[in-house]
Amino acid sequence: MPKNIFSRVQSRSLTRHHKIAMAGVATLGAAAIGFSAVPSGASTKTTTEAAQPAAVAYSNQQIKDVKASVTDQMAGASLKAEQIAAKKKADAAAAAKKAAAAEAAKKKAEAARQAKEAASRAAKRAEAKKAVSYPNNLDGWIRESLAILKKHDIPASYDGIHRNIMRESSGDPKAINNWDINAINGIPSKGLLQVIPPTFKHWHVPGTSWDIYDPVANITAACNYAADKYGSMDNVDSAY
Repeated sequence: MPKNIFSRVQSRSLTRHHKIAMAGVATLGAAAIGFSAVPSGASTKTTTEAAQPAAVAYSNQQIKDVKASVTDQMAGASLKAEQIAAKKKADAAAAAKKAAAAEAAKKKAEAARQAKEAASRAAKRAEAKKAVSYPNNLDGWIRESLAILKKHDIPASYDGIHRNIMRESSGDPKAINNWDINAINGIPSKGLLQVIPPTFKHWHVPGTSWDIYDPVANITAACNYAADKYGSMDNVDSAY
């Protein structure tokens, strides 16, 4: 009884190869039994010779089947490996293409930015060339001063500036007062609008000359001072 149980348990774990081998052994065993059961003579020889080729042929066919199955499995594994390698290669190529496209887009954007900046600089240069040129006379000095005053939100008008210039210096940018109290104190009034040096320095407008005799610088500094003290040069009608 224990022997039969062991045989059944063991048979469950037999592989296909074991089964093939056992089939061959069983066939050979059957042939051996047939050989021993028949009396000696021609019939015994015939039975043994007939059984042996059949067993060998069956065993060889089973081995061929196993080899074919293994070969198919190996071929399938090889194909799968090739497919995986091909996918990895395709993925790598796609990633490289995507990176190249991103780099190209980045370069294109940078080129566009630089082109835009270059165009902006060119436009500014062109605008500077178109800047109004003012004649070197009283009219030109007043108009240039008004343009600068406007940029700095300093109120003044052409008439208010012109009227005070004519009263203070008669339009002479090199005029100097050597007889009033300022002259006595060593700080004579100078220029078109007769500004003393401390006042010119304090109320100087950026973008103009630091030369007190410069017509535009003198006018803008005087207007800046008048705007603070009187609201505008237009409100000045006498010495200030």
